[in-house]
This record gives sequence, C-alpha cells and structure tokens, in this order.
Amino acid sequence: MNSQALDLHKKYTGKLETVARMGKLRKTLLPLVYTPGVADVCRAISDKPDLAYTHTLKGRTVAVISDGSAVLGLGNIGPLAGLPVMEGKSLLLKEFGGVDSFPLVINTQIPEEIITFVRQVAPTFAGINLEDIKAPGCFQVEEALQDIGIPVFHDDQHGTAIVVKAALLNAAKVVGKPFSSLNVVIVGAGAAGLSVARMLLGLECLGKTCTLLPKVDRVNDVICVDRIGALVAGREKQNVYKQSLADSSNKRMLAGSLEVVAKNADVIIGVSGPGAIKLEIIKKMADKPIVFALANPIPEIDPELAKKAGAVVIATGRSNMPNQINNVLAFPGIFRAVIQGRLPRITQQMKQAAAHALAGCVTEPTAENIIPTPFHPGLADIMAKAVLKAK
Repeated sequence: MNSQALDLHKKYTGKLETVARMGKLRKTLLPLVYTPGVADVCRAISDKPDLAYTHTLKGRTVAVISDGSAVLGLGNIGPLAGLPVMEGKSLLLKEFGGVDSFPLVINTQIPEEIITFVRQVAPTFAGINLEDIKAPGCFQVEEALQDIGIPVFHDDQHGTAIVVKAALLNAAKVVGKPFSSLNVVIVGAGAAGLSVARMLLGLECLGKTCTLLPKVDRVNDVICVDRIGALVAGREKQNVYKQSLADSSNKRMLAGSLEVVAKNADVIIGVSGPGAIKLEIIKKMADKPIVFALANPIPEIDPELAKKAGAVVIATGRSNMPNQINNVLAFPGIFRAVIQGRLPRITQQMKQAAAHALAGCVTEPTAENIIPTPFHPGLADIMAKAVLKAK
C-alpha cells in the first residue's frame, strides 16, 4: 500500500472542489448568479441555444465518464473504486490543458445503458472523455455516440495510439529505418491494442469495416496478438472489431503464437500484462529491434532484459524510466482543441496530426529520448493547434 497516496486522498477528501469563478459570493452578486437575474440567462439560452457555450460552464467543461470495468493495472474494480482515477484524470486535464471537467462514474457496464447515460448528460458538456471501459463494449459505446454534437473520445484507445505513433516515428529515426518499412507486432488486442494498430496503419474503422485514410504515414504491416494467437482473416473467436482489423492487416496471413509471428519483426508493442514478452522473442526480431513494453505498473519485459536481448530503443509506461508512453501527453491538448474550436467530433485525421505534432516536440531523438515529457513547454497548445489545423 502507498501510505502517502492514501494519506493525501484522505486529507483532502479527494482531489477536486467547486470554486466560484467570480470570487466570494457577495450580497450584490446573489440576484445575478441566481434568482431573479439567472432567469434572463435561461430565457436567452432558450431562444439561442449556442449561448450555453458562452454563458455557462458547457463552453469549457468536459465529462470524464467510466464504468470502472478496465481500470489501468487493476482491471474490473467497478465505478466506486475507479473514482480516484477519474478524479486524477480531471486534475490532469486542468493542470496540463487548462480544461475543466467532472468525473462521473456510473453503475452499469452494459454498453446500451452507458450510451443512454452519455446522451442524457451531453447537454452539460463540450466533450466527453470515456475512460477505463473494457473492450469490446468501449468500441460499441464510442461508435454509437459520434452523432451527439460534441466529441466523444475514448482515451484508452486514442490517447494511447497517438502517443505510441509519435514515439514510433522518432524511434524509427533512431534505428535508421523508414517508418513505412516497419513490421510491427502488438501484444494485446483490447481497446489500446486495436486502436494502436489502426493508428499505425492509417485506418478509419467503423464496426465491421476499415478503410485506408489518404495522405497518412503508415507502417508496412501490423500483427495483433491476443490470448489465442495472431489476429488473421477468417480466424474463429474474433469479435467484429478484431475481425475488421485482421481483414486490413497481417498481410502474410501469419497464424500462431507471439513467438511465431514476432520473428524478424522490427517493433514489438506490449499493451497487455507483465511477462508477456520474453527475452528469447526479442533475440529473434530483426536488426535493431524497438520494444515498447507499456503495461503498468509492471512492463511486459524488464527494460534491462530487453536491452540485454538487443533492443535498441525501449519505452515503458513508467515515469521513472526513459521514454514514458503516457496518455497525459495527448488528452489535455486534444480537449483544449475541443474547447477552443467548439469541435463536434475528433476525427482520425486530427489524431494523426496530434501524433506528428507530439513527435515534432523532440527535434533530435535518441535511444533514451523519443518522446517529450508532460512538462514540455506549451505542449497542450502545440497539440491543440495541430488538431485545429486538421479540422
């Protein structure tokens, strides 16, 4: 147990509070912020709904919504136990992106009920950040909510994919290989694994169908591996999301275990769990292998072991190691763009632009410096500008 973390959360009863933006409530302000003055604001919004963006918190506020079914490193711990994570997400949105948000954990893990809930609370917010919702339900939820007039962004999918692509763009430079030549194996075919694959291949996927985006940098091939083995077209026990990716990847139709399909791969990316990548697997990869072991808090392989096996560039999800792949590099800037541009949705082109902007923050990448830290000067603005330019 981390006693310091427990003590901090108990001392402050969580991490967030509500603060009046006009300062301490005075007698002269009361009839303006509440009755009777607020009635005129309500009438104005009733006549012109867009005024909600300029006269209420809707114009600057995001919802962080989770069912607690896939909390990082902890699994399905439920909404109540997941609440501290969502509070933390809101805190990071504010500190790194200047974006206000509310954490909302909900007592259902049924996709249709989550969809209904999000539709019902959408009028309050400028955007929705879905968080820690297990696959495949997370895909169903997000796809069903793209028509509600505000962006719905599943950070575990797209935040991870943006940062991974940015890091891989720079890692390819370090090992002297064209990005377009890379053969990538992804260990894990959940929300993060499938989204990373789509991002690296430049795919736009909806349900059973994936299409190639134009004018997108893409790797040569990706093979995703789940608990059964490689995703391959026609394989049994693949949900529609796995099947759609299998139909658009794994060009050589390789089947079998990770040990089989990772042979001669340039890159291996772990988004699964501790111990999933063995030293012997890295030894059989192509020259100058790249290893991203992103499971938290314990990576798929210890970085020192990966280095011993010959890995040239190594990244993890940990803040105490070089090359931390963390969603916090992406989502504050993404939602800053949502607020600034009043975006109705976040497109795949915007995500690709964000990845390139993030990669560009490291002008001279090295084996231990392929990605900026969350404290990179002006990072959220850099990301937001790239997203808005791709609008």
